[in-house]
Amino acid sequence: MTPDELNAARDRVLPDVVAGGLRVLFCGINPGLLSAATGHHFARPGNRFWPVLHLSGFTPRRLAPAEQEELLTYRLGITNVVARATARADELSAEEFREGGRILTAKVELLRPRWLAVVGVTAYRTAFGERKAQIGPQERTIGTTRVWALPNPSGLNAHWTAESMAQEYARLRTAAEASEAADD
Repeated sequence: MTPDELNAARDRVLPDVVAGGLRVLFCGINPGLLSAATGHHFARPGNRFWPVLHLSGFTPRRLAPAEQEELLTYRLGITNVVARATARADELSAEEFREGGRILTAKVELLRPRWLAVVGVTAYRTAFGERKAQIGPQERTIGTTRVWALPNPSGLNAHWTAESMAQEYARLRTAAEASEAADD
């Protein structure tokens, strides 16, 4: 992908991968330029979303970004807090995050996934005005949807290894399975 092709993807909106009846709706911060240019969420090679999803047991094998639609077969989906693509998340304003939180709330109310998993606790804090939120399950619910803040899988998030991230994602998977079993 050339720099011109990447730059042309700036401000594009990447379609969600969603359906009704999802176990978990993963919510990124916003699409990067490579994701917007390719049409695939978490497309940057250094992003650890796809490997961590597999390591945590959400998928039986590591999916490639181009296989994102396969997530629906596992009752998983992807959206973003802010829809427009940027080179870096710090190009987004606090108001864009707050508006994204309002749009995300409406989306969750419509789709009613069992869990909303925001990948990036800082994005969660800003979008929902929860300044003290920590990684893990949140008190907030959106209708019947529970909320979990996960570590950001970006390669820039050096505080978390793929293995430690996978442990946190696995905690969510276990909680999602337990809540599903309780409803059966």
